[in-house]
Amino acid sequence: MMTLVLCLLTVVPMLFAWGQKGHRIVAQIAYDNMNAHARAFVDSILGPGEIVGQANWPDEIKSDSNYTQPSSWHFQDLNAGMTDSMLIATLTDYPDEGGYLFMAMDSLLYVLGNKDEFHKRTLQQQQEILKFIIHLEGDFFCPMHTAHLDDLGGNRVSMRWFGQNTNLHTVWDSKLIESQGYSYTEYSDLIQKRYGHTKDQVQAMSKEDALRHNYRLTGEIYEYQAKWNGNTYHYIYNWKHANEKQLYMAGVRLAFILNKLLVY
Repeated sequence: MMTLVLCLLTVVPMLFAWGQKGHRIVAQIAYDNMNAHARAFVDSILGPGEIVGQANWPDEIKSDSNYTQPSSWHFQDLNAGMTDSMLIATLTDYPDEGGYLFMAMDSLLYVLGNKDEFHKRTLQQQQEILKFIIHLEGDFFCPMHTAHLDDLGGNRVSMRWFGQNTNLHTVWDSKLIESQGYSYTEYSDLIQKRYGHTKDQVQAMSKEDALRHNYRLTGEIYEYQAKWNGNTYHYIYNWKHANEKQLYMAGVRLAFILNKLLVY
């Protein structure tokens, strides 16, 4: 049965972020950048190195009728034309529809950051809290999970990918990553070598700055989509590095959050 003590009620279509490999990459980058105390704490709850093995659990349980976790925890709709004040307000004044990612993360992080609250939970509840945080921080940096309500985060934006039908959401969830042909360990290592010089900058970003960054990127993706010539190779060439940077930012930010909160 569902043991996570959060009451976020909604009915939405199932949306997946990054795909299995993407979430494993984010988790591996986070694990590599966690301090020794945070790493030992997470290992004690999930098992040694299981931060990667459990990174996709919140997606996997969507098919399990014993769990009532809403799919809407995984995304937050941010429509075009929002002013900066409107955008930042979504972090605290949660919209009534179109996703509860920000609300879910705030609730989970509150429990994790409060020693008394966290230790009131059973081991299973503690595991679920950690698994959701690991997964949802990745979702936050997946561009189509802070995209537009009217097209369901790119799900209604049809695309052809090497001759096969797909959509914009799926391209950013998995196809850009899969196009590189690396295992998650190979790709996480390569990404850290490519973007490790930005670690201090990423850690220094506030949640508001990270949201502004994601919002600008999503807008650029939509703008490119309107003029894209349909060539898959062109798409990969244009967006591969932006996608890698998002994976890196998600992993480093997750490590930063865990290092900061797990001080007890």
